[in-house]
Amino acid sequence: MIRYFSVLLIALGLAGPLSAAPLAKQLFSSKPKASSQKPAPYGGYAKGCLAGGVQLPQKGPTWLEMRVSRNRNWGHPELVDFIKTLSRKAARMNGSNGLYISDLSQPRGGPMSSGHRSHQIGLDADIWLMAGTNMDLSVNQRAKLSAVSYRRSKGAFVNSKWGAYQHDVVRAAAKDKRVARIFIFPGAKVQMCKDEKGDRRWLNKVRPWWGHHYHFHVRLKCPKGARGCVNQAPPPAGDGCADAQKWVDNILNPPPPDPNPAPRKPRREYVMSDLPKQCQAVLESR
Repeated sequence: MIRYFSVLLIALGLAGPLSAAPLAKQLFSSKPKASSQKPAPYGGYAKGCLAGGVQLPQKGPTWLEMRVSRNRNWGHPELVDFIKTLSRKAARMNGSNGLYISDLSQPRGGPMSSGHRSHQIGLDADIWLMAGTNMDLSVNQRAKLSAVSYRRSKGAFVNSKWGAYQHDVVRAAAKDKRVARIFIFPGAKVQMCKDEKGDRRWLNKVRPWWGHHYHFHVRLKCPKGARGCVNQAPPPAGDGCADAQKWVDNILNPPPPDPNPAPRKPRREYVMSDLPKQCQAVLESR
């Protein structure tokens, strides 16, 4: 009887392949711990996985993981060390005792069941723009605490909450040689361009991107010797301030819509065959 209905559904075009491959996001999000391998990022930031991930403790002297239940506080050792280093610098800034940390990666990286398209190889981290003032918050208190937005006019400008701390913590992150890029809303980049009076080279790493007004997104370069890791192309030369201003101008005065837009292709969910071949071993490792 079951076979009869299966054949009938296929004949009517109502059934897909009988043995569809499971989605990579389902497989990776089901792993509660890192693989027992040497730390290594495989693939690119938006299509890859992480071997031998290290867990950032959910609480430290100068940082707090804010959404502990997500189990997304894993990364390559370089990323964990970066966060600890930046948090110590943040704790010395006026009005701050450290960092509030959002997502890093899943224990074995890979596509997430919800949220980020990137954060797949243990080299991305989201850090709240709000200064960490209370380092004694319980896990439950952190889960209920909301991040604060720093934008106005759809991201064209910063709001009154933006101040020296936000500028200084982004600058400190960008000056770390391990950092490849920092993503933040366009108005923040333009404001930092206006306010910076010293060495402006770090501004090159700060790139405008949609959203990112509650947090800034730090992306590290592939660690030295990580042969399976694929770096993003370096940002264009210069401080990038003119490009950020163009983003702002387009927010305030949007260009006319394309009368003949190309149809948008729906994003296809990855299966294991889409990821680097090393990811199968990462998934199967104990």
